[in-house]
Amino acid sequence: MRVALFACLFAWGPLVQEAAAVEVCFNYGCANRVEVVLAEDRLADVADVLAQATDADSERAAIARAVGMMQRLSAGQAPIAADRGGNYRDDGVEGRMDCIDHSTTTTHFLELMAARGWLRFHRVLAVERRAPYVVLQHYSAMIEETDAPAPQPIAPMAVPDYVAPMLAMCDCGEVLADIAPAVVAHPETGHSPGARFAVDSWFVDHGEPAVVLPLAEWLNGEGPNVQ
Repeated sequence: MRVALFACLFAWGPLVQEAAAVEVCFNYGCANRVEVVLAEDRLADVADVLAQATDADSERAAIARAVGMMQRLSAGQAPIAADRGGNYRDDGVEGRMDCIDHSTTTTHFLELMAARGWLRFHRVLAVERRAPYVVLQHYSAMIEETDAPAPQPIAPMAVPDYVAPMLAMCDCGEVLADIAPAVVAHPETGHSPGARFAVDSWFVDHGEPAVVLPLAEWLNGEGPNVQ
């Protein structure tokens, strides 16, 4: 009996996968909310995209892609594949998303990325609102650039035992060549800790990369011309 039980557990074991749960909301104003469960093997593709970022600028581009990827992963459990950029092209369609739906859901996606340690140059902020007029309020997920991660320490170069006595006896260029030159770290260019950016997926159709804009530009009404 024990052997049979063990065999049964062994057979089912490979089918058991870890997963991450994240809330997606839709139908305008988060009227409907669904907790979707994303398998780790599917999330691995998202992690790979973010891992390719080498600085804050490239990480923002990776974040834009990652948000679209997570939308597509979520569409199997929520009807959001019907969503189109803006509000009018999908008016009345089940699964449509307005800026409240997008800003809330995208923030949840970003929080998952941050919790997994996939964001190395940014942290996630609360949803931001721009309101030139009361009837034209608009919301977006937000990120803030952080200090660049500390470089990995470089292991000291092992110096051959014969180097020290030879240096004491002569001024030999060949001996000096055996000692690796020090690595000079060059400061990053364009790094702006504290700079804030809107991550606005409302502008685009379902699954497309989100639009990432500096906060000042977004507050000034910048972004694709959609309604």
